[in-house]
Amino acid sequence: MVGDRVLGLIASERLCRTFPLWDSGQLSKGLARLVNASSISEAAKNLGLGAFLRLGPGEEKTGGRDKKRLLADAYEAVLGAIYLDAGLSAAAAFVERTLLDPALAAHADALERADHKSALQEWVQKRALAAVEYRIHSESGPQHQKTFEVEVWHANLRLAASHGRSKKEAEQEAARAALELLRTRDGSGAA
Repeated sequence: MVGDRVLGLIASERLCRTFPLWDSGQLSKGLARLVNASSISEAAKNLGLGAFLRLGPGEEKTGGRDKKRLLADAYEAVLGAIYLDAGLSAAAAFVERTLLDPALAAHADALERADHKSALQEWVQKRALAAVEYRIHSESGPQHQKTFEVEVWHANLRLAASHGRSKKEAEQEAARAALELLRTRDGSGAA
């Protein structure tokens, strides 16, 4: 709990310094993308925290040392301990070095990139229209290298479809195409 709050504080402060022109909505979305279970668990993996987890036989058998949520929890626990033992500046140095610097170096462009699903949802809500629905049309490829085709539907009409290496990636691209189509039909070209 403490580690989670300290992480949010440190990451928020870093985003405000890095992107001073962003409004609160952009900062909130950037924070959610920056400190999600995937990025936190990646930092935990890089630190080798999985090797230090005490797991029951069931978790051990199911690969608990590599589970995102367990690794993210371990990272937050270590961060909380650093904060309680050495204070905020030590905790900030740890987070900057192990999570924020690598994440921003690798994904700064993704933080700035629009969240197409949210943008589509906002566009529809502003016009008091029915919600959109995402449907998986197909999955192909081996388990470790699947490709997904996702369709976006609105009012029983298929607006767009897209492929991606994950459902999330395919949904984002399908939402982008659907939003572009709706904006063109609306004649606004913008939100």
